[in-house]
Amino acid sequence: MPLLCGGTSEAKDANEEVQKICDEIKSHAEDKAGRKFDVFTARSFKTQLVAGTNYFVKVHVGGDDYIHLRVYKTLPHAGEKLELHSLQPSKAHHDPIEYF
Repeated sequence: MPLLCGGTSEAKDANEEVQKICDEIKSHAEDKAGRKFDVFTARSFKTQLVAGTNYFVKVHVGGDDYIHLRVYKTLPHAGEKLELHSLQPSKAHHDPIEYF
C-alpha cells in the first residue's frame, strides 16, 4: 500500500535506528510517565512524514508492560533534533500502534 502524504506507514519491526531514538529520549519518557524503566526496548513502529518525521513506537518496558511513544525528528537542515511529543502508558503487546 503506498504511503499517503501525511498518513502513517504500515507497522514495521523496530530496527537499530528506532532503538537509538528510544535510547535518546528514554529519560524524557521516564519524566513524562513518572517512573523509571529498567527495560526500554523498541518492538515496532510507524512513521509519518510531516515537516520532519513523527515516529510512533511500541516500547517494551518490562514484564507484560508496553508504552507507545510519539517522537518528532526535525529535518536534516534543522539538526535532526528529537522531541518526545507524547506517551501512551498501559499498553499491551497486542495493542496496535495508532496515530495519537
